Amino acid sequence: MFTVTVRDHVMIAHSFKGDLFGPAQRLHGATYVVDLRINAETLDANGVVVDIGAAHTTLSETLKPWAYQNLDELEEFAGVNTTTEFLAKTAFDRIAAVARSGGLGRAGNELHSLEVVFNESHVASAGYRGTL
Repeated sequence: MFTVTVRDHVMIAHSFKGDLFGPAQRLHGATYVVDLRINAETLDANGVVVDIGAAHTTLSETLKPWAYQNLDELEEFAGVNTTTEFLAKTAFDRIAAVARSGGLGRAGNELHSLEVVFNESHVASAGYRGTL
């Protein structure tokens, strides 16, 4: 399996509902370093998995609406705990739609899977991986 990884980051604020979250129930900030891994069983005619520039642009555009926002105030997240896992799945769904439509510079049916990982710090991360 061939893999290409691109990276970006996003700074957000949010809070959580539920005793499980302890002090994170209060408004707090997070800076995530976000990795997008794209997997294919073969290389294309150019010898690549996807267009790295298109992959990075897609990741950046996916994260941009959340940058410097309090996620608690965004309508799309009303009533939802915007956990790291939740954000990874949400980003995955949006990027997968672009990949399936050929927006990464290669036909979507030629790609195997994607993984989106939100790195919270040097000791913790969460992500979502799925097939295309």
